[in-house]
Amino acid sequence: MIQHKNGNSKTSFASKYRCHFLIYWERHTNINHAIEREKLIKQMNRKRKERLIASVNPEWDWLNKDL
Repeated sequence: MIQHKNGNSKTSFASKYRCHFLIYWERHTNINHAIEREKLIKQMNRKRKERLIASVNPEWDWLNKDL
């Protein structure tokens, strides 16, 4: 989140579109599992992503403070 907010990567989606509010996150202990999961989520259509977010954050609250 800090890297996204500070814009350390000018090519990332979050930096390009100034996305600073977190509505969904997952914890992974293995970086390879996290990368694979991120790739899977990126392949999902919008409706499926919305259902995933709503399953853990039905109010779509900003979760930045929880991280």
